[in-house]
Amino acid sequence: MSATQQLRDRIKEEYKKCAVSADYFLTKYSYIQHPVRGRMLFDLYHYQKDTLQAFESHDYNIILKGRQIGISTLVAGYALWLLLFHNDKNVLVIATKQETAKNLVTKVRFMHSNLPVWLRGSVITDNKLSLQFANGSQIKAVASSKDAGRSEALSLLILDEAAFIDDADIIWTAASSTLSTGGKAILLSTPNGVGNFFHKMWQQAESKENNFNPVMLDWQVHPERDQAWRDRQTELMGELQASQEHDASFIFSGNTVIPAEIIEFYKASFVQEPITKGGFDGNLWIWEYAQHGKSYIVCADVARGDGSDYSAFHVIDATTCEQVAEYKSQVDTRTFGNMLVSVATEYNNALLVVENANIGWDVVNTILEKGYEKMYYSPRAYGDMSMDKWLDKMDREQTVPGFTTSVKTRPLVISKMESYIREKVFTFHSKRLLEELRVFVWQHGKAQAQNGYNDDLVMALGMGLFTRDTAMKFYEQGMDLNRAMVSNITRTTYGYTGPVLPDGVQNPYMMDNGHGEFEDMTWVLS
Repeated sequence: MSATQQLRDRIKEEYKKCAVSADYFLTKYSYIQHPVRGRMLFDLYHYQKDTLQAFESHDYNIILKGRQIGISTLVAGYALWLLLFHNDKNVLVIATKQETAKNLVTKVRFMHSNLPVWLRGSVITDNKLSLQFANGSQIKAVASSKDAGRSEALSLLILDEAAFIDDADIIWTAASSTLSTGGKAILLSTPNGVGNFFHKMWQQAESKENNFNPVMLDWQVHPERDQAWRDRQTELMGELQASQEHDASFIFSGNTVIPAEIIEFYKASFVQEPITKGGFDGNLWIWEYAQHGKSYIVCADVARGDGSDYSAFHVIDATTCEQVAEYKSQVDTRTFGNMLVSVATEYNNALLVVENANIGWDVVNTILEKGYEKMYYSPRAYGDMSMDKWLDKMDREQTVPGFTTSVKTRPLVISKMESYIREKVFTFHSKRLLEELRVFVWQHGKAQAQNGYNDDLVMALGMGLFTRDTAMKFYEQGMDLNRAMVSNITRTTYGYTGPVLPDGVQNPYMMDNGHGEFEDMTWVLS
């Protein structure tokens, strides 16, 4: 046998080994561009070999990872192996931005161009965003959009940094249908908080509620990294940023309004099961019954009425600033109003703070109809909330029943809530509130619940704590609010006869509530 024939046989044998094993192909013949060491053979670490095996064994893989551990490069290598040794494979890379998606295609191109000539494929299209071979296989990169991947017949779908892709759930729904004929999917990302598409898919994968195989790779899997290395990252970036970048932790990542470490502090220190679950539906959670002589605030957020959110309230000890009860459920406005009156009455005639926006007026009116006396009234316009300004608004009848949430007051409410919790002044026990805080994030410059989640308990709490620092604070400062409110009372006219006082005279202390009705304000004199 000639030397030439021996070489051909050797190449043929090596080609077969590469075609059968992606591990062999990458380790023996593939070169990568290392950020420090430059061009080097792709000598796979043990965790990369295990991950590569997962790609071959499972159609759907989801990878929760730290940064700079070579997983994007591994995915690029697997994609190249798929393209070279299989005909008519269509690989699509979707990422947050076109530049990010292009990076993975660039890695594929670098690996391919550095292969031995006899391993390279015949390229018919080569540009920044795509690479197509003569065997009909191709890889293409696109930026995320709701239509990304739609109508594509995909062999492999790669969602790169999936936790950061807007509308990832819509993209997945559109693109995954094209995998039904036997395609594969790889979702990979560093974490970006909880509640987003990637987090949901990961949770479902861990609990075996979907078809994804979960692979978790934090900084510790890398054999060249130790605790000293991790400590240096904290020195360079700070603990929170280092944790997000390297620990593959959902909790310590994202852009939550309340920092993750504080949420975890509350979970470890205060969150506990209620002593009882009451109410007509069992959703009234109680940690402490009303105590004689204590002052309480009942603060309530009312559902919009579209079925996507909940009506919720807290009972807060106004002195110790501790949550003693909580309610969250989907309930009609009249039932909710009656419940609020009942609970507020039970808790020593608590100050009742109820959002009055939208159908919140139905709840407010129910409370007024019941004749509950200690209803919070909002200034019609918020400005400098000094004592004099607040009393002046009361004097000039510039108030409305209930708490008015507006473009101006909403940031104040959220800021007050964040401050109370961050400084650990407020104590809460509810795991329902804890879970809402986990998904209450800064999004498009606004503090709000992530898509698909609610912030009803969070907003109710914000209103209560804000009120504690305004109206309740004025009481604590010893101001004679009773006298100020009496000046806002209008003597009955229009032929209206009010309730009779103990001495037998008609009650002159009636206040117009802004809806053509008068509320008995005698309680302020007590």
